[in-house]
Amino acid sequence: MDERKSGQLNHLDLWISWKEHQDVEAKKKLIENHLSIVDYVSSRLAVGLPKNVSKDDLASNGVMGLIDAIEKFDYKRGLQFETYASWRVRGAILDGLRQGDWVPRSVREKAKKIEEAYQKLEQENMRGASDKEMSAFLGVSEKEFQQMLQDVSVMSLVSLEDPIREEESETRMSVMIDEKAKNPDHKVNEFYLKEALAKGIEKLTEKERIVISLLYYEDLSLSEIAEVMSLSPSRISQLHSKAILRLRGTLDKQKSLLMQDR
Repeated sequence: MDERKSGQLNHLDLWISWKEHQDVEAKKKLIENHLSIVDYVSSRLAVGLPKNVSKDDLASNGVMGLIDAIEKFDYKRGLQFETYASWRVRGAILDGLRQGDWVPRSVREKAKKIEEAYQKLEQENMRGASDKEMSAFLGVSEKEFQQMLQDVSVMSLVSLEDPIREEESETRMSVMIDEKAKNPDHKVNEFYLKEALAKGIEKLTEKERIVISLLYYEDLSLSEIAEVMSLSPSRISQLHSKAILRLRGTLDKQKSLLMQDR
């Protein structure tokens, strides 16, 4: 038996020991074996966060997410644990950031104002709103609008992880990730939310779509995306902010419609 195959069996043995026999030592070993996921996710998130946010705090919350992932993961389904754990770790880190209220209220209000403007203009015109149209609607110059996008860029890192409605745990990002089977009602809602998301992505500009794809699907950091697209990091942040605020409005609108139908 080659070494790689032996390693796979050992890995499976740990899952069996933990899940079937509640072997705490096996659980500890699983945590140790996957701590690199915490380091990877926290390092990438730290790139776009203010300097006052401690990477140690991010990692601490990330470990809690990893433990939660190990406790909830069903190894029998044959899914990739690393992918599942990455989203759990990311979610735990972002939960910690939200609870720490690290985003000033003025920034949240500014982001909400832009989101609502995108939603209104795109609903009226049945197409994506240009920077010029947004500036006119908000009563600011295009330069001031670009600065507004820059101001809310940090907040947009967690925007898809915010609850769709304050009293619910379901997040915007959850409709992009098929973690496990859900009940029929959830599946119906998820279908319409994913459909709304797909339509929202279609309305984005080409550069905005590339940023979203590279960040959320290719897992590149904002600085790496800047290199790939030959743009400044600040410009990537603006593109990301615009894309996220548009998608937020699209998903919030669809969620409201689903709630009305209940």
